[in-house]
Amino acid sequence: MTTKKIVIVGGGFAGINLALELCNDDDFQVTLVDKNNYNFFSPLLYQVATGFLEASNISYPFRKLFQDKHNFRFSLGAFTKVIPEKNQIETAGGDLSYDYLVFSTGTISNYFGMENVKRNAVPMKTVNDALALRNHILLNIEKATKTDDPAERKKLLTTVVSGAGPTGVEVSGMLAEMNKNIFKKDYPELKSEKTNIYLVDPLPVVLGPMSKKSQRETLAELKELGIHVILNQSVKDYDNDVVLLSDGTEIETKSLIWTSGVTAPEIEGLQETSLGKGKRVLVDGYNKVIGTENIYALGDVCLMKSDEKFPDGHPQLAQVAIQQGKLLGKNLKRLSHNKAQTPFEYKDKGTMAIIGVNKAVADLPGLHFKGFIAFMLWLVVHLFSLIRYRNQIKTFYNWMVAFFTRDQSLRFIMNPRQEDFVVKKEKAVSTKKEIEKA
Repeated sequence: MTTKKIVIVGGGFAGINLALELCNDDDFQVTLVDKNNYNFFSPLLYQVATGFLEASNISYPFRKLFQDKHNFRFSLGAFTKVIPEKNQIETAGGDLSYDYLVFSTGTISNYFGMENVKRNAVPMKTVNDALALRNHILLNIEKATKTDDPAERKKLLTTVVSGAGPTGVEVSGMLAEMNKNIFKKDYPELKSEKTNIYLVDPLPVVLGPMSKKSQRETLAELKELGIHVILNQSVKDYDNDVVLLSDGTEIETKSLIWTSGVTAPEIEGLQETSLGKGKRVLVDGYNKVIGTENIYALGDVCLMKSDEKFPDGHPQLAQVAIQQGKLLGKNLKRLSHNKAQTPFEYKDKGTMAIIGVNKAVADLPGLHFKGFIAFMLWLVVHLFSLIRYRNQIKTFYNWMVAFFTRDQSLRFIMNPRQEDFVVKKEKAVSTKKEIEKA
């Protein structure tokens, strides 16, 4: 039998699980394409952003992960275009041919056409975003210790989080815990200053996908932490340090954290008829792209309507991507031996969200937990979801330190050159204005 060339674009949950399923089968030559040389565990990005975990805790190099797999290759470079008639893709690292092509590219932030928000808000989709947010938070606090202007200090100590889904709730809760337990110790200059966190969402509830119990309990916990929760409102603009809400409310801040929405990245070369709502790729029950013969899509980037329990498509969750990746690997093996394939059917294992220390909610099949039990369940599930023991051990250690001390020593500003440039640029603008006035 001829070895089939499988090209996987994107090394997230779906791509990694598909590669792991196929990389020991001599019927396939697997090539993983990604713009990064590492996999990362996106549900814990917010803990990197708030200085409770290092980026290395949630990341692992592809080449290290697959170094003993003889039929695996990694290609560094962003995807640019697919040419279906040639069975070929173009990437920043060169062209690749395939027998089967699989897109598992995940999603990107959706700013709903608001250019000021896109330009000025801080997203949280990648490791780079998380590190940039950590720098942003810490630099703002450092600036707050130096300014003599009360209005400027208030803006520096005010944060608006747009989106009250799990990510927005978790980052808001973590910032509130930091304000309560850490910042007043690290920054004695700000002991008498008040910090403000606003959590904004267009829905009438927080944690929209979760149960009503979880929504009520989470809202109560957020308010207890001192977070200003604004529901039934959305962010409409962010310019000149002012967040404008849909009802006309203005919030002055130097920090808008964007977790409000996602959209699928554009896949150049696919027909328009293969795309659905939110630019997601339409697939059949076996994850094959509609209108193609040998192209598949997995996870957040795909839209499958054949699952009777999810006629409008599956939720964009890690478990969906993991299950689809594993099943496609098995189905490609069956296909290579002319056996019948199994259609995808999502098995919902539940949803969790953490709000703060000992504060969490968990909706499992037929069960609901809150408080310390939900908090421990969240820790266990996320710990064992990390890709390697090394990551699990380091993360467990950092969590234990944070749990018992209510503190962590990972608050580093790691990109000084860029900030130096920003400071110099601000000085240059200020000097230019002074010259013009003269």
